[in-house]
Amino acid sequence: MYSHILFPTDGSECADAALDHALDHAEMYDATIHALYVADVREVGHAAPAVSLGKVRDALHDSGRDVLERVERTARAAGIDVETTVTEGTPESEILEFADRDDIDLVVMGTHGRSGLDRYLIGSVAERVVRSSPVPVLTVRQESE
Repeated sequence: MYSHILFPTDGSECADAALDHALDHAEMYDATIHALYVADVREVGHAAPAVSLGKVRDALHDSGRDVLERVERTARAAGIDVETTVTEGTPESEILEFADRDDIDLVVMGTHGRSGLDRYLIGSVAERVVRSSPVPVLTVRQESE
């Protein structure tokens, strides 16, 4: 039923909770997990005008690689095939494009990631992905919610 499962992550606790579900589904269906980290640099210039955009981009990409290395170690320890990608852009757009381009069968993601005022003003990435995804999306709430 599922051969390719997309697991978008920002390294948050909620994403970690979703990883357990992604691993369970991958094991059940002998699927590959495609772990995706999106470096969102839209607000960088406003948040840190004294810091060069290049340095901030590099730091975001480094952070993404660190997050994905943890996901990869966890998946491999469970005997699950995993591929990792760091990309840059708008999270929901990158997730939806990846799902379409890479023939993803299922998206597994947390209901929300890092908190902030934006989440309450413009809605969550998960909500926008659920509304627009051409494939099923499994959203996972953090246990302490």
